[in-house]
Amino acid sequence: MTLTHSGASELAQLIEGTTAGALIPEIVRRGFQDLLEAEVSAAIGATRHERCPDERSTHRNGYRQRLLTTQVGDLSLAIPKLRQGSFFPDWLEPRRRVDKALYAVVMEALHGDN
Repeated sequence: MTLTHSGASELAQLIEGTTAGALIPEIVRRGFQDLLEAEVSAAIGATRHERCPDERSTHRNGYRQRLLTTQVGDLSLAIPKLRQGSFFPDWLEPRRRVDKALYAVVMEALHGDN
């Protein structure tokens, strides 16, 4: 996913005013958030604010907060909600540490479904 101009300026402001201890968790949180946005866009067939009524399966309907425990600390992620159906990312299982979940996804991608 490409970094928008406003996202780049926000990141530049963050880099100028913080230490590495505060910067690394924020970069990780933004990476996970971008991954969530890409996955929900693929699931419903449209990006955020995109108008395509024929190809879209449902619409977004706000967010719910989820605390994610990682090696860089606890991160607050905004999980998108849908009007019809539900969405929960494949790589994030309920009550499972993210490093174990991502390891499982990487191993599955490398070995495939044998």
